[in-house]
Amino acid sequence: MQNSDFYSNAHLVAAAIRILTHKNSTPPSIDEICQTLSFSLEQGNFICKKLKDKGIIEIVEGVFGTRFFLKNHLKIEEISKDKKADSLEDAVKKFQSSRKDMTQKVELFRAEQAKKQKDLFAELEKKLKKGSAPNKTTP
Repeated sequence: MQNSDFYSNAHLVAAAIRILTHKNSTPPSIDEICQTLSFSLEQGNFICKKLKDKGIIEIVEGVFGTRFFLKNHLKIEEISKDKKADSLEDAVKKFQSSRKDMTQKVELFRAEQAKKQKDLFAELEKKLKKGSAPNKTTP
């Protein structure tokens, strides 16, 4: 049964880290956690990133790959139980929205730069015409 609330998923991930650390005598990788919980890698990474941000787990990258450690499991209780977790779809929508905003900012910046360049060329052309006008009047 797939739990949809973040609180339950946090407990599952913490339990998986404990069990896999005990079973294998080494901290687990994201693949092991996701396989144990039947989560997709995307969902597992999403949940683990949120748990890391809350200080519940620690993610360490080393020679043997990325490993997950339980840092402070008591912080799980600070998570609201009735609040539904942000789904992966919501995260993707937020990312697409921020990406769209960034694209608009880039387009606006490019338009401003093009206008500045056009104005600069117009000013240079005006100065060149002004500077070359007295030379045309030769006796």
